[in-house]
Amino acid sequence: MKLYEKLADEIAEAVHRGVFAAGERIASVRQASQQHGVSIKTVLHAYALLESRGIVESRPQSGYFVRDAAARALAPVPAAARAGGKSAPPPVPATVDVSRLVLSTLRSIRAHDAVPFGSPYPDPSLFPWRRINQYANAIARRHASWNLIDDLPPGNPELIRQIARRYAENGLPVDPGEIVITLGATEAINLSLQAVAKPGDTVAVESPTFYAMLHAIERLGMRAIEVATHPVDGIDIDALAKIIARQKIAACMVMPNFQNPLGFCMSDERKRQLVELLAAHEIPAIENDVYQELYFGDARPSTLKTFDTRGLVLHCASFSKSLTASYRIGWALPGRYRAQVEKLKFLNTLTTPSVPQVAVADYLRQDGYDRHLRHLRRVYRQQASIMSALVLRFFPVGTRVSTPRGGYVLWVELPVAIDSMRLYQAALERGITVGPGMMFSTSNDYRHFIRLNYSYPWTAQAEAALKTLGELATAMA
Repeated sequence: MKLYEKLADEIAEAVHRGVFAAGERIASVRQASQQHGVSIKTVLHAYALLESRGIVESRPQSGYFVRDAAARALAPVPAAARAGGKSAPPPVPATVDVSRLVLSTLRSIRAHDAVPFGSPYPDPSLFPWRRINQYANAIARRHASWNLIDDLPPGNPELIRQIARRYAENGLPVDPGEIVITLGATEAINLSLQAVAKPGDTVAVESPTFYAMLHAIERLGMRAIEVATHPVDGIDIDALAKIIARQKIAACMVMPNFQNPLGFCMSDERKRQLVELLAAHEIPAIENDVYQELYFGDARPSTLKTFDTRGLVLHCASFSKSLTASYRIGWALPGRYRAQVEKLKFLNTLTTPSVPQVAVADYLRQDGYDRHLRHLRRVYRQQASIMSALVLRFFPVGTRVSTPRGGYVLWVELPVAIDSMRLYQAALERGITVGPGMMFSTSNDYRHFIRLNYSYPWTAQAEAALKTLGELATAMA
């Protein structure tokens, strides 16, 4: 291949990959010559070749510009792509990496407008994001610049006060001085894990469990040990006790309220038993309580923190599932590990931006958060009932569904013969996403399970998609 052909192929591939957008000006001849270390003559030959392919067009006295997508669709595929050297990856790798699988699902929803049954996020249209943005814009206008010192951990004092106030109103008085504001619950969980364990340690988790908790353990070089978990009662405390007797456990990570993906809510007695078991062995509990406000009952449930008398529960939560996902405001109540968590927050991300903190604090103080939550719970409860009924109607005989008591996800057990990864791929080809069961465990125990998101509007399109999903599953049974 001649030098100018190689340069043309590199630029064409960049256009096909979206590096250069339609109508965007590419480097001038002189700039390209300097950037690629080739002669101006070589660049001119390359640009002429790109013009002949319909990828770029020259504009007198302006330079070379990327043509629109319709024109480029007729252009030849770059040589590198023809040879298979840099072709686009398949939606799902042959050897499945869970984090890549999650990312692939999210990209499909965004890029192809797929039905978001596989999304881990709630429907943002149900959130008062316009109102919160109004607060943020007003704050930004009042303060032309922020002093970085104001952003330092533990966080905005008014937001901390509002969070403490909500806990007090729901029967759990907390010390505002314990709260550390974080970038969502994910950072709160990661900081808590770093505070209580080190690389090589073993951390007990529910099975199945939310994949972000497994990611946190893996990223920090720790090992997860899965504990059998009942779809109604929660983590098997007797099984956990046997594991603790057999080996050293550095921490236990659990979601006692509306666990993702099972949806259960542990009883007060079982929460008490779990806290007492861990306290007897001086094992910290990292409690992921991001769904705490999304209960279907009459009152917000208790937390592990409610029964903690030793400061061993590191309670993590956020507003991402109940108020706004875009601002990523979370927090930790780390008990006796508060100083470590605050220090790690400073070392890891330095600060949480002020404007989102103040905007959320203003909303909590001045607007109808409880009214918003009542509407949200009513919608989720209704849509959970609809999806459960239709799954049992459309899916093959032998299918079973969870009974979520809060949150917005449904756990579906399919007949054993159905491989949820095959179902995931077949559904994706039809513009439907699901959460295959293997995302929620390090074992291979959930290959015939899927998780479905019921937070999005229940439309004719959603019902048709669920029916299609059922037909695909039936064909595989």
